[in-house]
Amino acid sequence: MPHVIVKLTTGRSEQLKQEIAAAVTAAVASSANLSDDLVSVSIEEFEQADWADKVFKPDITDKPATLYKKPGYTPG
Repeated sequence: MPHVIVKLTTGRSEQLKQEIAAAVTAAVASSANLSDDLVSVSIEEFEQADWADKVFKPDITDKPATLYKKPGYTPG
């Protein structure tokens, strides 16, 4: 049962977060050939100033073996 955690910088509306969750659910369910009710999605928000330390380093830089899509940016 896939559970996806989406990490975003703060500032998105609740409606947009619902749309993101629906799109992620549909993509994962379709790609994994699963019913969408087997997929769950969480959204975690971070301040832009905290992104490098709380997301980029621990989830991207420090876990290259789990990263299937690399970002096209480096935090500044």
